[in-house]
Amino acid sequence: MTEATIFGQLEIPPTLAAGPGPGNTDPRVLQRFASAGVADHMQADVLRGMVECKLMLREVMGTRNVYTFGVAGTGWSGLDTLFSAVLPGDKVVMFVNGTFSGIDGLTVRMKASTAEELAANPLDPQPASVTIINVPHGQSVTGEIVEKALAEHKPKWAAMAHWETGSGRINDIRGFSDACEKHDVMGLVDAVSSLGVEDFAIDDFPGVHGWASCPQKGICCLPLTYAPVSFSDRYIANLRKTGTRTFVHHPILEARHWGIVDGKDVEKGTYHRTHSAYAVCAFHEALRITLQQTVAKRARDYAFHEAALREAVTAMGCKVTSDMTSLVVLNLPDGLAGREQELVQTCRSKGFGIWPTLSEPVQVRIGILNLLNQRAITEIVQRFADEMSAMGANIDMQTVMAGLERHYKTAVAAE
Repeated sequence: MTEATIFGQLEIPPTLAAGPGPGNTDPRVLQRFASAGVADHMQADVLRGMVECKLMLREVMGTRNVYTFGVAGTGWSGLDTLFSAVLPGDKVVMFVNGTFSGIDGLTVRMKASTAEELAANPLDPQPASVTIINVPHGQSVTGEIVEKALAEHKPKWAAMAHWETGSGRINDIRGFSDACEKHDVMGLVDAVSSLGVEDFAIDDFPGVHGWASCPQKGICCLPLTYAPVSFSDRYIANLRKTGTRTFVHHPILEARHWGIVDGKDVEKGTYHRTHSAYAVCAFHEALRITLQQTVAKRARDYAFHEAALREAVTAMGCKVTSDMTSLVVLNLPDGLAGREQELVQTCRSKGFGIWPTLSEPVQVRIGILNLLNQRAITEIVQRFADEMSAMGANIDMQTVMAGLERHYKTAVAAE
């Protein structure tokens, strides 16, 4: 036998995480994660923490839905739970306007496919019961688009991303909910990028019956902790009637560990699967921070700091095409057009973690998740300008920095 290779201890240096996510985890969350005692998933304090998380999450999401809890994993774990109610042959309309709503669409197609349809193309099935409404990259899904599609196809389910991170576009959640309600369709929403960033309450959108988000963006928790989900009574009643082909991501079974049994809160949870005391502590602290800051204030802060970054990159000659407040998606000046990947990879090699778009056309994405202060935005602007200049861009940094300073001075004067 050959000797096993034992690699050196893994060291991951700190970077400026200025992409679409994961975001920058609050130090308080890291501290609670690291200081949690060793405990199993049925220990009393772990179960109490899960119940408290559930109650705080209802406040953050703005809902009275009893079936509101966290799914262990990333946002994809929450989304898989959300789409678990979609069964083979179910009629679904899916709205796609970027990379991640496109993956949601693939998930829906996989779940709605019959055995024959899945076997015909296992990795990219094309079920007859699913209609994909494609909206061009850089454009938003409007209420008019949703209304037209639901009136024509009359599905059981409709699904949409609230904020499409692939292109940085906000989709019309009011128009989506209204159309779903009008046509008696159960709406499903991917809120991975909007929860904790935009100030909204999910109960204000009665046409939407299922929501899923993630831990590592607006909630500012660690990846692989808990993805928030919430389901209406109608969604749960439908699930009780039809069942679903999953155990681990079964919304009714998963909820039991969070102290939700038969549609009611109970004193403590019952076993569903293994949970991490470390993850529970981290998620608990992230929710405490969110409620202490308030979603409304956080939303205002995101809008203010995104505007500062938007003005700065525009002054550098870039064209911003996004309307999210946690992410700027831009085209480079004409002289650098076509060199987006080169610029991004150079920045990333130096610990400046911006991202390209993952679908055509290739653009640059700069995020500000939990970077809501003048120092952080100034560093992003300076580092981005430095790399653009190194590639030959002609940037008047004095004008750029003066505009940034003016933006922040205006805020101080207003206070």
